Amino acid sequence: MNFLRRRLSDSSFVANLPNGYMMDLQRPESPTPPPISPATERKQPQPPPPSSASAPSTGSSFLSSLSSAVKQSTQMATGQEPTASVTPVVRKPKILLVIDDAHTDWAKYFRGKKLNGECEIRVEQAEFSEINLASYVNGGCMVDMQLVRNGTKVVRSFKPDFVLVRQHAYSMTQGEDFRSLVIGLQYGCIPGINSLLSIYNFCSKPWVFSQLIKIFRTLGPEKFPLTEQTFYPNHKEMVSTSSLELALLKYH
Repeated sequence: MNFLRRRLSDSSFVANLPNGYMMDLQRPESPTPPPISPATERKQPQPPPPSSASAPSTGSSFLSSLSSAVKQSTQMATGQEPTASVTPVVRKPKILLVIDDAHTDWAKYFRGKKLNGECEIRVEQAEFSEINLASYVNGGCMVDMQLVRNGTKVVRSFKPDFVLVRQHAYSMTQGEDFRSLVIGLQYGCIPGINSLLSIYNFCSKPWVFSQLIKIFRTLGPEKFPLTEQTFYPNHKEMVSTSSLELALLKYH
């Protein structure tokens, strides 16, 4: 065998063989593929893993999340509100107490109106003689109203948020002195559409005239003329002073 191997390895011997003789011996053996390094093996693409039962659920979950996000983005782009329900804030109406007679229906002037576009306005109208009240340091002002409208007696209690006074709070007529009610509204810190301080001041005409005298003395009689008047604390002083003036006139 060693002899044959040496002869076959001799190139001159193989060249002198007839054509086609021992061709199988001349064919090179099929090369053995070199071993693949671990690094190259890691780089080769791995076959896809077999589909499992959880794959459809994962994909559907992703699509569901994506569709929800797209839907929300569409709503934001079109100015629509999200589908999540938001509980609206219900605001109590503001109560406006109008002190006036029944000849003017103040409710119709505020019907459908809203304060700052948010709060409705509820009008409660009565005269001074038809209301009573109690005011507290921390509790505000509680008004009791008893009146008759169209033959029906109306009794209500409420806390006004504002007050509009359209009646005189004081008159020389017996039983028409309502200054205590004005004081009660002021005591309860109820905001007045017309100043409660001015209403209380106008309960006394001499007090109002004293304010006019201040303007008269500041601007002068040419810019602010004022009718000459005399103030007496009571009728007794007026009578005694008039008698003294008459006596002086006779003396002169």
